Amino acid sequence: MDFSVIENVGKTQHPKTYDGHIQYGTAGFRTRATILDHVLYRMGVLAVLRSKAKNAVIGLMITASHNPECDNGVKLVDPAGEMLEASWEKIATELANVNDSDISSTVQRIISEQNISINTPASVIIGRDTRTSSAALANSSIAGITAANGTFKNFGVITTPQLHYLVVCTNTNGSYGDATLEGYYRKLSNAFKSIRGGSPSSDKYVPSVKLDAANGVGAIAAREFKKQLEGFLNIEIYNVANENLNHECGADYVKVQQVPPATVPVEINCRCVSIDGDADRVVYYYVDEKAKFHLLDGDRIATLVAGYFKELLNKSGLNLKLGLVQTAYANGGSTHYIENVLKIPVACVPTGVKHLHHKALEFDIGIYFEANGHGTVVFKDSAIEAIRETSASSDSSTAQKDAASKLASAIEVINQTVGDALSDMLLVETILHANGWDVLAWESSYNDLPNKQVKVKVEDRNVISTTDAERKCVKPVGLQEEIDKIVSRYPKGRSFIRASGTEDVVRVYAECENSTDVEKIAQDVASAVRRLAGGVSLS
Repeated sequence: MDFSVIENVGKTQHPKTYDGHIQYGTAGFRTRATILDHVLYRMGVLAVLRSKAKNAVIGLMITASHNPECDNGVKLVDPAGEMLEASWEKIATELANVNDSDISSTVQRIISEQNISINTPASVIIGRDTRTSSAALANSSIAGITAANGTFKNFGVITTPQLHYLVVCTNTNGSYGDATLEGYYRKLSNAFKSIRGGSPSSDKYVPSVKLDAANGVGAIAAREFKKQLEGFLNIEIYNVANENLNHECGADYVKVQQVPPATVPVEINCRCVSIDGDADRVVYYYVDEKAKFHLLDGDRIATLVAGYFKELLNKSGLNLKLGLVQTAYANGGSTHYIENVLKIPVACVPTGVKHLHHKALEFDIGIYFEANGHGTVVFKDSAIEAIRETSASSDSSTAQKDAASKLASAIEVINQTVGDALSDMLLVETILHANGWDVLAWESSYNDLPNKQVKVKVEDRNVISTTDAERKCVKPVGLQEEIDKIVSRYPKGRSFIRASGTEDVVRVYAECENSTDVEKIAQDVASAVRRLAGGVSLS
């Protein structure tokens, strides 16, 4: 590894032209695409170092998920498909922000501090979304990988979950699946068709959905699933252009605005699905006969999955620990239903997939979903083995075998590496088919508390500090007391704030029993944030 080459290429071909501080957040770096060239170059270098440190293939995904087209970003994916280790987030932030003349010394210090053998081979898998800036940024990362003497495989335009899948398959030598896009589609599609079996248990379930692909890369994957699942699930795809990415469409828009995209021809009580720009979030929704919008978000998906898995576990006779992980954004109605009706343990963790995923791994079967629709199910190897043994054992009854077989097929439908919008959609469709449910039956399982989210722009998001899985604000001093006073005036009132991981914004969440009061709570808390945390505007 020639450190002078790494620094010289950075200085001359990918110089740092942005003086502001860029931070690696919960979803990697994410900001305006025009200032990311030097960051992508340096992350190419860092991916090589991480690969050497882990002696495994590392993923590098170029995407800004649900952000507008003008933004972009990059995140590194660790060997088991998980987010980059937290300690390396600080390393990534430092390397991205040093002066061009300090690249060599910084890289050498990382190698020394992390005890990296520079003779270990390094390999990186690259993927990107459909943004116009993504191709050039991919080339910047390739320049960094090459300068650091790493090798790479560029899969071009793919979804973020597909990149995670490819990383895991490569590092497990194919035991998780075939490390190709064809292998990804084949694994999920075959399992979906296998578990469906015969007709649904009632005629309420109609095997057809309207899918809003957010004008992003998910449209490509959705088309392939539509082809492979013909005769099992009809997928009508909308918002498939490579422009206007996430503009008034996509999972984040539907979740926050509480309206369907104008481009999706919504019919009464028809199941509609929206994914986000890189296809790792999914939400369901429908419009009733009174034209009222109904959202079935990540909380609804989590409870649906939890109920289904608990039923199959009971029927199979397997004694496996099932648990569900939520964040503070989870609706209080869902938490009450899970704990008191389903009687499944619930854990609450800070926002961010890495926190949810880590906690879910503590259960034999861990289900995690953020309210925004980002989530999946993870299984311990011992749980998978027990499920497969039961499905094949001569000592198991027919009912036990059948339940265990369905669990085994469900495992293959799920992309355990990360939240996968299309995999999650197939899981939801599997369960609705098994239950014989339409959207009305699904929604009737429990009542959500009315809720509202707003954003407050601030001068510096780092003035906000929280604890108790982000449910309590400890800085600025006095702000939590203000929030407590506000929510105490409303039945079942709850509100919390948290700083964005990618921009100088404070997010406010509010819920209470009466829908007419939710807006009051949200605006009052937002005003307190502006007053005590240096807010500059409200949106």
